Amino acid sequence: MHTRDGVRLDADVYRPDAIGEFPVLLMRQPYGREIASTVVYAHPIWYAAQGYIVVIQDVRGRGTSEGEFKLFAREIEDGEDSVNWAVNLPGSNGKVGMYGFSYQGMTQLYAAAAKPAALKTICPAMIGYDLYTDWAYEGGAFCLQTNLAWAIQLATETARIKGDTQAYQELFTAARNLPLYDHNPARPEVLKNFAPDSFYHDWLEHSNSDEYWEKLSPKTYLQDVDLPMFHIGGWFDAYLRGTLNLYRDMVGRNSQRQELLIGPWTHLPWGRQAGEVDFGVKAASPVDQMQIRWFDRFLKDINTGIFEEPTVCLFQIGTNSWRTFSEFPNPIHISYYFSSRGLASIREDSGQLTTNPDDHILNSVDVIVHDPWRPVPSLGGHAGLPAGSFERSHIDCRNDVLTYTTAPLDSVLRIAGEAIVEVWSEADTTSYDLCAVLSQVYPDGKVYNLTQGYIRCDRESNPQPSNPTSPKHIKLQATCAKIIKGNALRISLSAACFPAYAMNTGSDLPMSSATLQDAKIITVKIYSGGEKASKLKLPVVSVSS
Repeated sequence: MHTRDGVRLDADVYRPDAIGEFPVLLMRQPYGREIASTVVYAHPIWYAAQGYIVVIQDVRGRGTSEGEFKLFAREIEDGEDSVNWAVNLPGSNGKVGMYGFSYQGMTQLYAAAAKPAALKTICPAMIGYDLYTDWAYEGGAFCLQTNLAWAIQLATETARIKGDTQAYQELFTAARNLPLYDHNPARPEVLKNFAPDSFYHDWLEHSNSDEYWEKLSPKTYLQDVDLPMFHIGGWFDAYLRGTLNLYRDMVGRNSQRQELLIGPWTHLPWGRQAGEVDFGVKAASPVDQMQIRWFDRFLKDINTGIFEEPTVCLFQIGTNSWRTFSEFPNPIHISYYFSSRGLASIREDSGQLTTNPDDHILNSVDVIVHDPWRPVPSLGGHAGLPAGSFERSHIDCRNDVLTYTTAPLDSVLRIAGEAIVEVWSEADTTSYDLCAVLSQVYPDGKVYNLTQGYIRCDRESNPQPSNPTSPKHIKLQATCAKIIKGNALRISLSAACFPAYAMNTGSDLPMSSATLQDAKIITVKIYSGGEKASKLKLPVVSVSS
């Protein structure tokens, strides 16, 4: 097809082996249309066999499509043109749906923003709604590992398309061994030299939410869009924040049905294994069958029964089973207060979590010393590569990690939603970071992460970072879990989680120019008890014996 400005876009079209008119399913993606997102979805042949014309298209400047690839810049216009072209394919019944995850999920949102008449429904998976808060940054900190890996991947493909052999080889090598220890860790030489036009450089320069992000984000363009949407996410996906923010926004103001599915998955693949944990056979992806039921209802007008079912389906860690809800849980938050003898970085039995605020040892202070020579490493979670759940007792034993642990539970605890860690802290620098990991501690001493969160504390987010007049709030990624009797919960606090997040140098220099030589040793104090009572606010669904 040709866009409104005359650029040719190429697609593969799969058709049912039957006579008649069929709805069209469109996927627009930048990774070479032959792959067709089969890393998480069934092949388009399978979808065609269910009675759909399936179109897998290379976006502008990718695969064999013409034009210049510029991240998300032309996806609204190109998306609208592609929908209008697809609906006029021979054998179309006049209705178009879209599916896909990550970039392919984003192209659905941009196309929907143009409101083409033929587009009847979308199934966005693992997307950024606000690209600053949901994708590039978390809590004001740059998501280094995922952003850098993705930028190098896209730049490598650009070099291949241009036939630049040297750039391709240098970038391909960097993709297999991320350059995390260059002079300027956040801006490695390989991207500066071989991908000077990469979006990555703009993302570094715009380290605060500003007009740049507003113009780029789907949130800006979807305020009057009213479409039925099937939202798909993963507990260990880096972009779950975007999936939930889009879902909540659509539910709050749309008249059309919104469904939400969240599995125990990383960004890819969507299967039973996430990190070191096997979540069982029920964790295998039901997405393909669920999407067909969804498309049958909205593109074929078949009563598939989905309107008689709950709209939210969440995988519960612990029981390794799916639970349904009428809406995303909005539970009460039960506070677990930090209690410490001041040795939470030295002894596991020093730092405790207790529901009784009177159990505090008043005015206790624990100290984190962040050494840039040996920063606390990231391990799994949603922001690290590889993502997922891992045994982390060896990290909790470090002296630059504070641990606060409950007593073994005397009853079952079910949680669903976002936990918040409210921390009273101060540091000896103008800028510092805080990472909080919520884990489950087993009777044998093994520790497996459930969820985590991260914030950057600096002058812009807190005018007096070294004078704690109010607590910091670390919002943990949403989760759903059942904690059995005899296990315990733990919060681990650190001042780094590298390379998942760019390391804070503790200086006033912008991240884009700060070097390893600028990095300072940072001393952070964490308070518990009295007027500075740090605590975990846990989203408890139910407590039972």
